[in-house]
Amino acid sequence: MKSIRADYDKETQQTTVKEGAKPEDWVKVCTRYNDDVHRILDVESIEGFTALYRCFDDDNREAFYLVNEDKSLFRLRRKHFLRNIGKG
Repeated sequence: MKSIRADYDKETQQTTVKEGAKPEDWVKVCTRYNDDVHRILDVESIEGFTALYRCFDDDNREAFYLVNEDKSLFRLRRKHFLRNIGKG
């Protein structure tokens, strides 16, 4: 799954691709943020991306990423959930 760093204005709820940002693998981004990632809204205005996520680093600073969600994300979420409850 692809993702890219984004800017998000909470007041106007406008999302734009961060200047100079390059596409990244979403799984690697999640790992970098210790899976402290939260889906905050659907994205329809930016072609190739379906959702906006807020990620928190170890110092609780937030970063936003546009993500192109696909079936592999839902499989990954299920695998992670099962591992957390001791079944995976």
